[in-house]
Amino acid sequence: MCLGLSAPSPPSTVLLSFALLLSFLLAGGPVSAWRPWPQNGQMNVTDYAFGDSKKYEGSSEFVKLRYHMGPVLTTKITVHTIWYGKWDRSQKKIIREFINSISATNSPHPSVAGWWRTVQLYTDQTGANISKTVRLGEEKNDRLYSHGKSLTRLSIQSVIKSAITARTRPLPINPRSGLYLLLTAEDVYVQDFCTSVCGFHYFTFPSLVGYTLPYAWVGNSAKLCPGQCAYPFAVPAYIPNLKPFKSPNGDVGVDGMISVIGHEMAELTTNPLANAWYAGQDPSFPVEIADLCEGIYGTGGGGSYTGQVLDARDGATYNMNGIRRRFLVQWLWSHVLNYCTGPNALDH
Repeated sequence: MCLGLSAPSPPSTVLLSFALLLSFLLAGGPVSAWRPWPQNGQMNVTDYAFGDSKKYEGSSEFVKLRYHMGPVLTTKITVHTIWYGKWDRSQKKIIREFINSISATNSPHPSVAGWWRTVQLYTDQTGANISKTVRLGEEKNDRLYSHGKSLTRLSIQSVIKSAITARTRPLPINPRSGLYLLLTAEDVYVQDFCTSVCGFHYFTFPSLVGYTLPYAWVGNSAKLCPGQCAYPFAVPAYIPNLKPFKSPNGDVGVDGMISVIGHEMAELTTNPLANAWYAGQDPSFPVEIADLCEGIYGTGGGGSYTGQVLDARDGATYNMNGIRRRFLVQWLWSHVLNYCTGPNALDH
């Protein structure tokens, strides 16, 4: 399947692009939108999928995760990061080290690489597994907020277009194995941020960007809504007497972003064009491999309980090791085991 367009589109492609754009607008946007905070009594994916299961986190006869024959990222994955707004060097370092840790097989157990092995279990129609190699590619800084401090879902695609068409040091166009990661600073608001999403993934439209590129957006919630999007390092105001966890890298906003980044990267590699791995009948509203494990970070997790996690000597909470850092990242659904799992599972 051709994932990018470099020449003028034939009429059929133009119609397809228009149809995709129309469906995007009617459906309300990207196929995946994640929020880690407890849902204040409302039923969510966790409640539906997990039921009363105690032995295996997420096991349920109701979960029907299927492969819909679309492409997945089986070639070495290159993450091209767009830093939108003002970022401290230390914040960038935390996020870069998390991404670099995905392929770092020599990290201490339980490791980020061990977490990614669940993603690697997923295949395309030829039987090829998702790549075990994830590396950082070129980056682009947009310190001047070129598209403003309030972005819509469609203007996010315009930010990506600006990054790949910049006069100086444009990002490379890599539709087959590139993953474009747009990260917005703490003073940037994105449509539906804090109220229903902390991050989402989708693909760019040729009619807007010129190419079909898988991308994810994640926002820094430190100023706008840490109790929602940096949970459990901050807690929602409506939950009294709940003490937040100490973040492992000393930055509540960025440590909260790490799990959302992991969530979106796992889903983007297994369902980049909304036609590969997901549960449900509607590709515009799929339940993907990370949605099924929302809020689970360890054995016994579910609902508003994170499960069994680890405490560092300084009191920080984590569940996996990277190259030089520790991180708290939600678990993922294994279609082989048919339940949620992670490298810190007690039954491993």
